[in-house]
Amino acid sequence: MASYEHPYSPRDLQLPGYVPLSLSQIDIVLPYLGSSVVVVAAIWFLSGRFPKLSKTDRLLMCWWAFSGLTHIILEGYFAFVPDFFKKKTPFYLDELWKEYGKGDSRYVSRDSAIVALEGFTAAIEGPACLLVVYAIASRKSYSYILQFAICLGQLYGCMVYFVTSYLDGDNFATSPFYYWAYYVGANGFWVVIATLIAIRSWKKIISVFESGNKKKTK
Repeated sequence: MASYEHPYSPRDLQLPGYVPLSLSQIDIVLPYLGSSVVVVAAIWFLSGRFPKLSKTDRLLMCWWAFSGLTHIILEGYFAFVPDFFKKKTPFYLDELWKEYGKGDSRYVSRDSAIVALEGFTAAIEGPACLLVVYAIASRKSYSYILQFAICLGQLYGCMVYFVTSYLDGDNFATSPFYYWAYYVGANGFWVVIATLIAIRSWKKIISVFESGNKKKTK
């Protein structure tokens, strides 16, 4: 199978059968951002039909829907389609992951730790995120516990992601732009939001236990 010169770092990375990107960065990024906006807008609109939900709850539903679909569709595709960078007639998601590989070439090289991490995220955390959307909308008692558990999983995944890169030399980005925009920016987004939701969920859980203890002592 013929291979083309790839744009990834390190330059001596071996990618047998690699097929170059056929879409530009704009053609890849804009549809992703556009579809994300559509998902968020749709959930925001639908959540407005539940009058008892606060704006915070509605925003959380938007986040968990976006997060769950990202895990299942994007990360699931990466984990379970190992030859995405070899396809001569690539699908959009093949192109997306080849583009993201400029920020972290471990994706195109199919690093075993990354594949395992993304596979777990897609199979377990993705559906759990969508379950949270339902739990918030229907005001289920397990909502905060589930959110806290998923946030811990996401934060652990991010820690493994960054630490393994550091231990392996942290030399997987094509340029500083891709390093900060893709590797740090895209993943740092999850770290910040997961941390904030985990803190909020923990406070809500503690509040419920404290109010329960007060009732028992009366």
